Amino acid sequence: MRRAVFLDRDGVLNRERGEHTWELEQFEILPGVPEALRVLQEKGRALVVITNQSGIGSGLYGHDDVERVHGYLRRMLADHGVQLTDVYYCPHHPDNGKCLCRKPGSLLLEKAMARYGIDAGGSVMIGDRDRDVEAARSVGVRGIRVESNEPLLPLVLNRTILG
Repeated sequence: MRRAVFLDRDGVLNRERGEHTWELEQFEILPGVPEALRVLQEKGRALVVITNQSGIGSGLYGHDDVERVHGYLRRMLADHGVQLTDVYYCPHHPDNGKCLCRKPGSLLLEKAMARYGIDAGGSVMIGDRDRDVEAARSVGVRGIRVESNEPLLPLVLNRTILG
């Protein structure tokens, strides 16, 4: 089984702006992210993004907008030698009822684990909200909560996240 690093998107990979981010002009990759992900990739970790995108459910933007941003993210990381294993997102808004895929729900993590043969006990989830850690813990993945927009590279280099 593979070990993985699950990553929240906004506030971990790109700048958390305090509002929805769906346009390329708003999407700013945080400094050091490509380098941090390359280190993780070189250690053999699958890299899976798990993100809530409730702006879809509220009608603010659409799936195409999210796919465009994720395509840009993939291309930019590929330019640095990093290949994301996958990107999963929940399009539901919490005001429209409870769903299993919106973090702190764990369905997206479960799907990725099943699809890629990921070992929960050997994997971590890095997120900037309690709901990220809660989702991880509910499926046996170690959750690490960081401050929004905290540099990822020092965390990867200075903390034992690779277990």
